[in-house]
Amino acid sequence: MPTSRGNPDDIVRALADPERMAIAGVLARADRTADELAEDLAVEPRRVMAQLGKLTSAGVVSIADDRRTYRLDVATMRQAAEIVGPPREAGLALGAASDDEEYVLKTFFRNGRLTEIPMKRSKRRIVLERIALEFEPGRRYDEKEVNSIVGAFFTDHASLRRYLVDEGFLDRDHGQYWRAGGRVDVN
Repeated sequence: MPTSRGNPDDIVRALADPERMAIAGVLARADRTADELAEDLAVEPRRVMAQLGKLTSAGVVSIADDRRTYRLDVATMRQAAEIVGPPREAGLALGAASDDEEYVLKTFFRNGRLTEIPMKRSKRRIVLERIALEFEPGRRYDEKEVNSIVGAFFTDHASLRRYLVDEGFLDRDHGQYWRAGGRVDVN
């Protein structure tokens, strides 16, 4: 079946096969040769080569200059994601863990900035948890750094900083602030 490299429909079809999905999963962690993939997945090398051909044709995988090493083609995958739907707001990329959270973040963020601090506590906590992701756990920040980080989201950085402390996302002592709560973004 002929495909056009990077077409979202072809990418989904290519990844619909469990064996090809497993290959893409291994390549998401590290570049591999066909023989290394066969060994990692306990699949016959000729079968891996056939699956790599389909993944390469769809744009999921690309081959390195050495003509032996395969890698997940992240750029093509991102491009396909943009074709499928509108780009997500920068403020949403890290935060939402559920449809409800996604809705709240879409409501209160525009172009990566907070439009207003939600009055309802449950919604405010979702927004604050998203902003708290900007603070690295275990690191201490002075007030100027905190103002700079929260100021990137909202003009009234003092109110936002106070809410982060009051709701337990940040803690402070003697002019130093640190992350005290919320989810941790793991890459």
